[in-house]
Amino acid sequence: MALQDVCGFQETEWRHPASPAGAVLSVNPAGEIKAAWRDPFEKDVGSPLCFLLPPRQSQTRSARSSSLATVPRPFPLSHGTTTLGFVFQGGVIAAADTRASCAGLVECPLAQKVIPIHSHMVVTTSGSGADCMLWERILTREIRLYQLRHGRRLSVGASAKLLSFMLHPFKGTEVCVAATLCGWDEERKSDFDDKEMDSSASDLSTSWESWATPQQASGFLVGSKEVGGKPPQGQISEYGSTAVCRSGPRVCYVCSDGLVIKAEVISVGSGSPYAYSVLDDGWRWSMGVDEAVVLAREAVYRATHRDAYSGNNVDLFHITERGWSRRPREDLKEEYYRERRREKEAMQKREREKQEREGVILTKR
Repeated sequence: MALQDVCGFQETEWRHPASPAGAVLSVNPAGEIKAAWRDPFEKDVGSPLCFLLPPRQSQTRSARSSSLATVPRPFPLSHGTTTLGFVFQGGVIAAADTRASCAGLVECPLAQKVIPIHSHMVVTTSGSGADCMLWERILTREIRLYQLRHGRRLSVGASAKLLSFMLHPFKGTEVCVAATLCGWDEERKSDFDDKEMDSSASDLSTSWESWATPQQASGFLVGSKEVGGKPPQGQISEYGSTAVCRSGPRVCYVCSDGLVIKAEVISVGSGSPYAYSVLDDGWRWSMGVDEAVVLAREAVYRATHRDAYSGNNVDLFHITERGWSRRPREDLKEEYYRERRREKEAMQKREREKQEREGVILTKR
């Protein structure tokens, strides 16, 4: 998908905008205006929201296709999962269960809900499986295009805003996507990733071509006045293009209605209340890698133990400045049996202590 746009993939009669209103007016270097979607000369600077559909052949066919949308589903949609992500001094931990369910039916016990986007970012998905897979591919494509154009990775915050910008037009529809982006931002001189995403979200018709031509300014805004020189580290200038972005772990949550939340600890899904009870009690910024892994594993296990829509296995990823690494998938059934054995041993110990206390009392009498 990304390679087609970079190479200027030729349009065909089957690649037309879904409606005239969805077409994007574009201008080629010669000044010719064309109402089309991503012609070769555009170099993929149009909006990514213009999805293409085959042209309608007849009114009868279109009426039949529109009537299909009113057919009731044979079963109600019901989503359930447990995903989480949190930051700490050693990087980012992303974890999720592997049960894919549909109402009361377990469709797949080995679903992958933590998906790598690039070398330093993964996304945990919750909601409709088909919607999550589609938008994960679209996000991967757009981030790859950005990296090919600019020679650097898009930050986690900017990626979250990009996904929110693409999902917002589907607010109020049956699209169900809840994604948690977990990654490591590299320290670099950036040309306003987050600022550019804000301007794109405010105007859907704005071309992304402005990313490559940032405005230049002699100074930077600090508070309400302009000063010269370099901005403080970690601050992005209002008009300049040489701001320094801090590196480090980042976690962002994006919902299908366009909501974006940045936090240190995020859990999503029907099992998230049970996972939060463990995370709120055990999370600390100063924890080590082994302690963070145990905490994430324990949170997913507690959620799967109480939530019927979560279960089977746990997938766990650790993201650092060197990239992401995946721990072997672990069957939560084994953890359940180990806990039962620990509880049985603790109960036997209490019984022995009780008998010893009763024996001491009888001896004294």
